Amino acid sequence: MNRTVLKGILASSLLAVSVTALAEPTCTDAPQSDWMSEDAMQQQIADIGYKVKEFKITDGSCYEIYGRDDQERIVEHAVD
Repeated sequence: MNRTVLKGILASSLLAVSVTALAEPTCTDAPQSDWMSEDAMQQQIADIGYKVKEFKITDGSCYEIYGRDDQERIVEHAVD
């Protein structure tokens, strides 16, 4: 097989893998009205010792947090 073709196939494969790695997780297909409230979720997260810097809803129907755990390690979690 031609080296140019092989390089193209390799580049395409790497691109597909990297796009997949960046995709947001899908947590649930339940309607948002059935979810735990944002306030309740944030309280539950705080109760286990996380300090939340950013809290959002992803396109994949998850709550997502960015912050630090009780040992000051940086964390990112998607929660449903």
